Amino acid sequence: MKKIALITGATRGIGRSMAILLGQTGYQVVVNGTKPSLINEVVEEIHRTGGDAIGYCANVADPVAVTAMVDAVISMYARVDVLIHNAGNLHDQRCLRMMDEEWNSVLDVHLNGAFYCIKRVLPHMQVHGGDILLMTSTAGLSGSIGQVNYSAAKAGMLGIVWTLAAELTRNRIRVNAIAPAALTDMTRPVIEHIKEKQAKRNEPFPESWKVGKADDIARFVVALLAQPDVDLTGQIFGVNGSKVTKWEKPVPVFSENSVETFFTTWKQQKGSN
Repeated sequence: MKKIALITGATRGIGRSMAILLGQTGYQVVVNGTKPSLINEVVEEIHRTGGDAIGYCANVADPVAVTAMVDAVISMYARVDVLIHNAGNLHDQRCLRMMDEEWNSVLDVHLNGAFYCIKRVLPHMQVHGGDILLMTSTAGLSGSIGQVNYSAAKAGMLGIVWTLAAELTRNRIRVNAIAPAALTDMTRPVIEHIKEKQAKRNEPFPESWKVGKADDIARFVVALLAQPDVDLTGQIFGVNGSKVTKWEKPVPVFSENSVETFFTTWKQQKGSN
């Protein structure tokens, strides 16, 4: 029996690549998006390559729409084996100029959307186990100027992963996240801007912005889902082309110093760097 994979934001970029490759490798794919024409294109592409797929149009920022989507999938297939929350948007702006609507829009799609989808899939997934994959970003891991909303949303993914990995291990549900580096519709404008800026300064293009393709992320996802180890959970993977980085969970550095000594030591260390 084919495993059922529900992928949000699956009509473009990384989501599209994941949907197509999972369809080609034996999954029954549910393609989510907000534009019916784009959903149909991906479903048809999966069918052309011999896979099985259906589409469902729903805005993951709307909990009512997410409920209806999951109910429809369960009605048709009686289960969800894989949930990949890939849906995302951007409203970049420095914090001082960011509007409340820009803040809320990004958190609604990325972070709230993740919760809505997970919450509604869990009652069905916990019966037989499964995989939940979230998309985070280096913006959430180390910050990104001009993206306080996006960085906050992606940092929130880390808390979800670490918490649910611990909560759901007894149900044989693995929860992991990927910080992808790939050329997509979302990243292309940023990369082009950096290229132009560096060219004007006569400086080389930063190595950190030399990214792979969306298909590279899809191949990693297929390989990750194929791993049988139930303990492969609570992990954050950075994927750029063929390179994979494993981000470690922060650990405390304990100090026996008093408050006064602590800050004195901190200033001394800062001065020596």
